[in-house]
Amino acid sequence: MKVIGDELLNGIEPCAATIGFFDGVHKGHQFLISQLKKVAQERGVVSAIITFPVHPRKVLNDEYQPQSISTKEEKIKLIEKSGVDYCILLPFTRDIASLSAFDFMKLLKEKYMVTALIIGYDHRFGHNRLEGFEEYCKYGKEIGIEVIQATELDNEEFAVSSSAIRKLLISSDIAKANSLLGYRYSISGKVIDGYKIGRKLGYPTANISLLDDDKILPGKGVYAVYVYTDGTKRGGMLNIGTRPTLDNGEHKSIEVNIFNFSGDLYSKIIEIEFIEFMRKEEKFDSMEELIQQIDKDKEEALQILKDNI
Repeated sequence: MKVIGDELLNGIEPCAATIGFFDGVHKGHQFLISQLKKVAQERGVVSAIITFPVHPRKVLNDEYQPQSISTKEEKIKLIEKSGVDYCILLPFTRDIASLSAFDFMKLLKEKYMVTALIIGYDHRFGHNRLEGFEEYCKYGKEIGIEVIQATELDNEEFAVSSSAIRKLLISSDIAKANSLLGYRYSISGKVIDGYKIGRKLGYPTANISLLDDDKILPGKGVYAVYVYTDGTKRGGMLNIGTRPTLDNGEHKSIEVNIFNFSGDLYSKIIEIEFIEFMRKEEKFDSMEELIQQIDKDKEEALQILKDNI
């Protein structure tokens, strides 16, 4: 897959394309991309995803701080896995936002060589987003773009959308979020110095500082996870919260105990893959009660990981 921006547009080929922010590249996006690839193959052109490096609402509203499912780099990797030929990073600006749907489609044709445009079933673009599929078809005939309406993913259990997945992650429903994503949600962070209380409890932990503050952190609680470091995958259990038994105040921490590991990870970057939510964070009456619960958490996490290799 070729990743291109404004500086690499020379030589771009005629393409069938679809456009959107594609946060998380979830099952709904994947279904749309499969339709895009089919259209491109039938018309003998390359396939292209046109996406934005920064969320459009963030450009238009300085105070809007969206939490994302995927970072820009993660999104590009997920798009690459989908098997498309091009990922075009279109810088979203106020000038782009002011374009009418007609002018935006003209830009796609003249600058990005789009000959077929696959429109998501609920997608609208152009200034004020007033026009819809019927108008897009009309403009396409005038500009020279074939406009095709994508089919919606049929998922009776739950509507598949980035906003729905964000809510599931924040509410700690990792299993359902992973189901809608089509892969396991993960975060990456740097191991930082902590209070080292875990060692005294018999469960040393790596304290994590997220690499991207815009990335969604799942809700408070204890999770069964896989940890990736130095090319190795290991099981573990992770706590997100304020450690109420230890009177940690309101400071939220991310701590992971990695099973069967005793090395030094300080200042290293690790990736944590969420498998299942186990329980909410609790305040215990004593350290002994806390240790007993952690023992139970480990047993449960080991079983969960055994069933989810």
